Amino acid sequence: MAPIVPAGRVVFGIQLPVQAQSKYFVEPWELAAGPTEVATVAQVADRSGFFYVAVCDHVAIPDDLAPRMSSVWWDTVATLSWLAAQTSQTRLLSSVFNLTYRHPLVSAKSFGTLDLLSGGRTIIGVGAGHVEKEFAALDVDFHGRGKQLDESLQVFAEALSTGRVGEMQVEPRPVQSPRPPIWVGGAAPAAVRRAARLADGWLPQGTPLDQMPELVELYRRERGDDSGDIGAISEWLYVGTPSWDVNRRCVSGSPEEIADSLRAWAKVGVNHLQVRFPSRDAAELAEQVEKFGTEVGPLL
Repeated sequence: MAPIVPAGRVVFGIQLPVQAQSKYFVEPWELAAGPTEVATVAQVADRSGFFYVAVCDHVAIPDDLAPRMSSVWWDTVATLSWLAAQTSQTRLLSSVFNLTYRHPLVSAKSFGTLDLLSGGRTIIGVGAGHVEKEFAALDVDFHGRGKQLDESLQVFAEALSTGRVGEMQVEPRPVQSPRPPIWVGGAAPAAVRRAARLADGWLPQGTPLDQMPELVELYRRERGDDSGDIGAISEWLYVGTPSWDVNRRCVSGSPEEIADSLRAWAKVGVNHLQVRFPSRDAAELAEQVEKFGTEVGPLL
């Protein structure tokens, strides 16, 4: 498939709040929030030119990891399907969906249906997963997950593209032809190679800017051309000057100052950025999303 990001552009998206509550990124206000706040932020992103809104994926979190990771991870496809009815333009990204946890035909059914219900707005981000006890709870081989993901991706893509695998038919067909774009998430070289060989783009999971040139070169070399979408998760951003201690490293300032900082990603080959904003409540986050989309986005 051709890249989904228009040539010459850098687009932006956001992982939605509340639906995933890992202590690594959750804000305190999210702990008491719910669907109303998720819908509010998604709708503001939709109106403000965001290329996608994203939802994460975990099934069950082991007790020893729950204090850090939290056990709150909403179902990916169910949430994206609900968001399809809350929005009209922004694309709906799974960031990222663990394909090895489900049979690829089941996943093809889910995402084919999501693409139909959303009018062709699905982007499928997939990954190999990393929580060994979660694999064990689902009776999936943790150590063979890379090979299994490669095999599942091929069946998954075929089912979405053709509506059949072998003598089995899979409906409904997605709106996008031949299928929704697939981005592979991960930071390891194996994930980069998988993205280049079996997907339409690469979705790094927090890879620092200084490590990107080498991995982009690997992606291009494995792919054999300059096609494919390459993403990144930006540093924390705040449009304007925060009046409170954001308690983390954060790029703030005028729209031009923030855009100038983000252009460094474009220089190494990134064409879609997942941006993130510190916030004290849903209203502040929505305000930041709107300011970024209307004031910073056009400068990219």
